[in-house]
Amino acid sequence: MQFINIKQIVRLVVLFGVVGLMLVFNSLALAGEGYRSPDLPPSCGSLQVPVRIKKTSHSYAVGVQIYRWNGTSWDFVAPLANLYANENFNGKIGFHYAGPTWESNSGSKVVAARVAGCTPDASAIPWLLLQAVSNDGPGIFKKVDYIHRVNTAGGLAPTVAGSVIGEEKRVPYTAEYYFYRVDD
Repeated sequence: MQFINIKQIVRLVVLFGVVGLMLVFNSLALAGEGYRSPDLPPSCGSLQVPVRIKKTSHSYAVGVQIYRWNGTSWDFVAPLANLYANENFNGKIGFHYAGPTWESNSGSKVVAARVAGCTPDASAIPWLLLQAVSNDGPGIFKKVDYIHRVNTAGGLAPTVAGSVIGEEKRVPYTAEYYFYRVDD
């Protein structure tokens, strides 16, 4: 019969202690993440969310901003984007369209209205704070009260005049969306 010596026991105790501490710190970090908003530049102070809200989800959008030529300028029509679980655009969780509306694959949806906006990057559509005006269906968007659109790239109206009235242009964009609910 082989016995474990005291050094092996100490190593195991230290190993289990380190693993246990890592699990505790990781769970604390994840718990704190629920209340974390995206980092906002100083010029975007108007996008701060109310203090008693909790982040419910975070998605990455890739799609287009649709514009229509009215004869003198491009009018914004609607967004059309897929929403993904990670920054590599893997794991489609839903889509975003006119309203503005965000709809999950499970059928829940939230329609929101703009509260505030800022433009930290002149080459991209503005960052926004939106507030829900309606929610429906089961899933991740059912109880959403606020939405952030941040870290935008692209999506600005065309700079070249249209050829005919009613012409549509779809301008590619990406963004991150943070979804929040009022914390009970």
